Amino acid sequence: MDGDLGDFLRSRRARIRPEEVGLPSYGRRRVPGLRREEVAQLAGVSVDYYIRLEQGRGPTVSDAVLDAIARVLGMDETEHAYLRAVARPPKKAERRRSAPRVRPGVQRLLDGMERSPAFVLGAAMDTLAWNALADAVHGFSLMDSARPNAVRQLFLEPEGRDLYPDWAACAAQSVANLRLSAGAHPDDPGLRDLVGELSLKSEDFRRLWADHQVKACMYGVKRVRHPIAGLLTLPYESLTLPESPEQTLVVYTPEPGSETAERLRLLSSRTTANA
Repeated sequence: MDGDLGDFLRSRRARIRPEEVGLPSYGRRRVPGLRREEVAQLAGVSVDYYIRLEQGRGPTVSDAVLDAIARVLGMDETEHAYLRAVARPPKKAERRRSAPRVRPGVQRLLDGMERSPAFVLGAAMDTLAWNALADAVHGFSLMDSARPNAVRQLFLEPEGRDLYPDWAACAAQSVANLRLSAGAHPDDPGLRDLVGELSLKSEDFRRLWADHQVKACMYGVKRVRHPIAGLLTLPYESLTLPESPEQTLVVYTPEPGSETAERLRLLSSRTTANA
């Protein structure tokens, strides 16, 4: 996605105050944060080199330079990894273009988790596979698309805001995770189409995407307001599938004996009875 490297670096420069890195803060600044010249000086590279890097027209950049820039701009581990990904995207010959498929063994794994809602997400956060309880929670099989998309539902579907009581936090986290995925899969056509569609149709998405936040959703807690089961508090764990790194297994792990666990048990019983 063209311009991501420059926009990302500019957004990170803007959040660093000169005094935080030992520079005087005198003088009028047209924009907040560090100037490009100051980043270059602190990172130990020439100003011209840094400018060309930020403009996306520099030579192949070394780990040492990227590490220095990440240090100067106070990047965390996730941001640092994203910087490396967008600064050195894979060659086109190495990029995956085939439609993602979930192995049969993974589907059997999902089906075996009878007490835990579980599903698999692709690079563009399409839901590629799920088990019966995840379907009961999210209604994947009732959606129009064969591959329901969590981010599209959040921003474009009427029920998106009603489904998640913490919609603002959930939306920000989803966009930050989507941008991280975009850095790792820069030529994924589904991802490009999704970002283009959401940018065109959702002002909230455009605002969050322009913030250039990057964050992995590997674990946490999500609250879902289910039309039958009521409010569900769902801790989750996410695991990257080793042989399919663009696929992520997400499992909801409610505390045994909790109100949510009991509501899921009743929902599962209802789903089985109606099958």
